[in-house]
Amino acid sequence: MHKNVLVCVTQQKTCERLIHQGAELSKDQPSGLYVLHVVNEKDKLLYNLSDGDALEYLFDITKGVGAELTVKRSKDVIKTIVDFAEEMKITHIVLGNPGKKDPANDFASKLKKRLPDRAFVI
Repeated sequence: MHKNVLVCVTQQKTCERLIHQGAELSKDQPSGLYVLHVVNEKDKLLYNLSDGDALEYLFDITKGVGAELTVKRSKDVIKTIVDFAEEMKITHIVLGNPGKKDPANDFASKLKKRLPDRAFVI
């Protein structure tokens, strides 16, 4: 079975584990591995100099596992992820755990509603 794995990240260095999880998911079969960071249009792409370092670090990690890193700016982060997932024929989506939040209103729940036929790893 062909897998296309999408790892959704922020520019935090802690996202390395998500990228490695995505690489692990895609290692046994022919697959594509994509790492996506969507910046809300209202936010600055880089808040300060250390954010640039964090993005460079994510790029290096992504490259190290043979993935493709994409950074997009958008007013609607969820729609941008959905569009990317459909365009790249994504089968599996790796997300970080947002902690304790209202499950009906959290990011992962909203994304799952829009992409019900994808497998999610949180």
